Amino acid sequence: MAGWYGARTRNVSTKVVIALLVLAFVLVAAVPVALVVGVFMMLLGHVVGGLAVFGGSILAALAAIVLVGLSGAHQLRKLVAERSVNVLQLSRDDYTYVG
Repeated sequence: MAGWYGARTRNVSTKVVIALLVLAFVLVAAVPVALVVGVFMMLLGHVVGGLAVFGGSILAALAAIVLVGLSGAHQLRKLVAERSVNVLQLSRDDYTYVG
């Protein structure tokens, strides 16, 4: 039981991945707001500024999503390499349901 509890506790790198995931969600949620702000700026005559606000928000959201994906994949590879997560190969019979 102690081994299972030890595997469930979050270490620093797991907390970093969760924080990056929350940041990515916030940045993705901010894209529609940036679109409205950009359109409003363009209506006031600041076309380049409006495009920069919208484009910058999209680039920031994409960068956060890529960073979360890479760090999450690195975390998964580390867990599998340490064998703290058992990966089981299923046979063809495991997919059939006989009820």
